Amino acid sequence: MTNRAPSSRQARAASRPPSTSPTAGNATSPATRGTATLGARTASPPAAGRIRAGQRRGRGGNLADRGPAPTGTATGWRRGASPRAAALLAYGLGLIDILSAVTPPGHRRMAELRAILPTGIPEHARTLTVLVGVLLVLLAHGLARRKRRAWQLVLALAAVSTVLHLLKGLDYDDAVGSAAVTGWLLYRHRDFHAEPDPSSRWRAVGAFAALFGLSVGSGLLMLRLGWSRSISEYPLSEQIEHVLGGMIGIHGPVGFASGRIDRMVARTLAAMGLLTVALPTWMALRPPRPHPRHDADDEARLLDLLARHGGDDSLGWFALRRDKAVIWSPSRKSAIAYRVVGGVMLASGDPLGDREAWPGAIAEFLRVAARHAWVPAVIGCSASGGTAWTRAGLTALELGDEAVLSVDDFSLDGRAMRGVRQAVARVERAGYEAKAARVRDLPAAELAELSRLTRAWRGSERERGFSMALGRFAECAAGAGGQVGPDDGGRGGDGDDKAAVAACAADCVAVTAVSLPEAGRVPPADGDTAPAGGAVRGLLHFVPWGSDGLSLDMMLRDPRADNGLTEYLIVATVRAARELGVRRISLNFAAFRQALELGGRLGAGPAARSGRWLLVFLSRWFQIESLYRFNARFQPAWQPRYICFPTSRDLPRVAVAMMEAEAYLTWPRPWRRSRQPQHPG
Repeated sequence: MTNRAPSSRQARAASRPPSTSPTAGNATSPATRGTATLGARTASPPAAGRIRAGQRRGRGGNLADRGPAPTGTATGWRRGASPRAAALLAYGLGLIDILSAVTPPGHRRMAELRAILPTGIPEHARTLTVLVGVLLVLLAHGLARRKRRAWQLVLALAAVSTVLHLLKGLDYDDAVGSAAVTGWLLYRHRDFHAEPDPSSRWRAVGAFAALFGLSVGSGLLMLRLGWSRSISEYPLSEQIEHVLGGMIGIHGPVGFASGRIDRMVARTLAAMGLLTVALPTWMALRPPRPHPRHDADDEARLLDLLARHGGDDSLGWFALRRDKAVIWSPSRKSAIAYRVVGGVMLASGDPLGDREAWPGAIAEFLRVAARHAWVPAVIGCSASGGTAWTRAGLTALELGDEAVLSVDDFSLDGRAMRGVRQAVARVERAGYEAKAARVRDLPAAELAELSRLTRAWRGSERERGFSMALGRFAECAAGAGGQVGPDDGGRGGDGDDKAAVAACAADCVAVTAVSLPEAGRVPPADGDTAPAGGAVRGLLHFVPWGSDGLSLDMMLRDPRADNGLTEYLIVATVRAARELGVRRISLNFAAFRQALELGGRLGAGPAARSGRWLLVFLSRWFQIESLYRFNARFQPAWQPRYICFPTSRDLPRVAVAMMEAEAYLTWPRPWRRSRQPQHPG
């Protein structure tokens, strides 16, 4: 990536690196691979005009997959000033409605109003104005996200607010303000086009908390702004008691100057209490709109793309995660796997499939993001993928490096490999042996035992990973039941019966370390079966990376196992690679590797040393330095990985979404259920 616009020929050349270009790594807890958070260097997107011309002159591929579609779509997800201004206006109008309704009216205007309308209408209008103000405050966030439904509701509420201001006390200034907001929203109606997000019952809890706080605050304001002339005689506890009791229809201890005011306050508090209960209840009981998931047809097409183009990206196989949906190019020659987290449409790795079809898939991805007002972002893409995303208008930032081992070049000889060599020798002397096999070749009973051990070793720790973890170890084929386990009936029987694993798991490789009963026994030759009585102490699980590569998915070990077992398993994988037809192995992902190296060099400047100190400090909670040092022990080839996002203003939100997707940041889910795959509507 450069800081200037390349020529069209250079752009095409940059988008076609060798097919063996490695991919992004696997930073995680000991359980699975995952990523840390942010990156180190920026790359300016090339000039849009030059890129559009280069795309039109591209060779091959479907015309629907190329051309100016990506750059034309890019502006759709960029939020202008209008949505933010509309949100501020909605907040302001809602607060004005609340304050105007809880403040006692002027006597002269009320006298004029009583001469025109019956006495009860202004009191009811005042109660409704409070409710309208509360709803406007709640809906303002939807306007900031361009939600069409939020715009419709705010428009209707602003129009109703205009009428209510006149009915409750001839408040002409407030009515003019509400009418002005209504007219401005009508004028800017084209800015609010986003469809609703998938619904979640967790939002009902948030709505209840917000409504409860607004209702209690509005009730206390009503009591303290002149409705009760002797309010100072009542302590705050009795005022809160009066408000809470009024919200459920119970009269509190606070007295009022007249019965009319008492009835009006009681009616307003009861209405706010009803709204506080009714709206969250409706949100919790309405039919949920499921989050998009890929279905069986999508998975079959993805497997076909991976069979033809899987060697381009070591993260390609992780597109088969259950919690990812899929965006297809118009020609269906390319696809992008993604998940929506906190309003961020987060893709992982490079687009799958034909590189000539990438622009079409990216354009469709940005179009869906614009339709829902989601922030588009990418985690863990390679240099070629980052170039394609920056051409569509995103900004690239280097996140770290992936460690890739070459089977032909790997050796334990030399001083640099002394630590790994000693660890492997120590484990071998302790009486361990390793076995590597494709998952489809494992007996059902052995696979069931491995599934049980992975759950036991992980314990209560949540499985981490999104961009660099599959999360489908030993999954059964369709119609064969759930995941392979000890209670799987006849499928987990004795003998050498093969387990009916799913297509996504069949070509994966499981490397196990077994502790033999006789300590100090010389390990048998590669490929021998572990003797009966040996206990499995460690497991590496790899997914395919094309026809000649493996990409690390899961790394687990028994806490009681000897030190150095993980190094032993990795070396055993390299030793068995030739029999498996493997020539390259993708290991863990080292976040901020360059920053760690630069800060530790002789003569590093204050900025580099400070950056390294900060990363070492953060390593107490995130595996940053430890993963880098572990990967460096194997003398790998480092391949950079990037994140892509629209603007620097969106980076904090994207960072939080990345941490949530990778399970470094978790939220309580009181209604969390296991979801069946849904078609991405």
